[in-house]
Amino acid sequence: MNPEGIIKEALERKQKALSEFDSKRLLSLYGVPVTKEELVRTPGDAVKAARALGYPVVMKACGPEITHKTEQGLVEIAIGDDEAVARAFGELTARAGGTTDILVQEMIAGRREVAFGMTRDPLYGPCVTFGLGGIFTEILGDVACRIAPFARADADAMLDEIKGAAILGAVRGMGAVDRAALCDALTGLARLALEHHEVKEIDVNPVIIAEGRPVAVDALVVLG
Repeated sequence: MNPEGIIKEALERKQKALSEFDSKRLLSLYGVPVTKEELVRTPGDAVKAARALGYPVVMKACGPEITHKTEQGLVEIAIGDDEAVARAFGELTARAGGTTDILVQEMIAGRREVAFGMTRDPLYGPCVTFGLGGIFTEILGDVACRIAPFARADADAMLDEIKGAAILGAVRGMGAVDRAALCDALTGLARLALEHHEVKEIDVNPVIIAEGRPVAVDALVVLG
């Protein structure tokens, strides 16, 4: 589906945000690398998806009204076999309050995390951000930003502006991060924001660095 279709369907359903699954579908069309995943509605389909993706997997309750999934106990990680997948499906559905889509997702391993974002300032327009990811986003507030549109060179400069920029290089036996992929994602967010004024805010966090490659494991697109 094209970006217009994803956003149009959500607005027609009067959603205030895209689900994680649809957020990632939209972002992937703009160069943001995302996890391999499948949306399912039955335990049997969840098992099939997990086998196709390869164990271990992550499972999450998924819907446009579901945010802060971890705090609500709506995420299960490191699920290692068919039986555990079926059990997690039942537990997540119960915690979510009934019938809901369940996201089965490849499990990405990495020791470094960054974050992408976009907020739409009423005066200056869309502002794209880059910084440390995970819990450090809020704790340290180590963020660089640019007003869209901006050139690829500006995106590359953002990577060096955060205080924790050293984690993007080769450190403690880990190779350097793929800077080109990060720049593609940042310029893609800017393009998305400029092309779709219905998108009010974007939060892509965490983006795990796996063998030098950034992969968005969670994302939220807010509509307005």
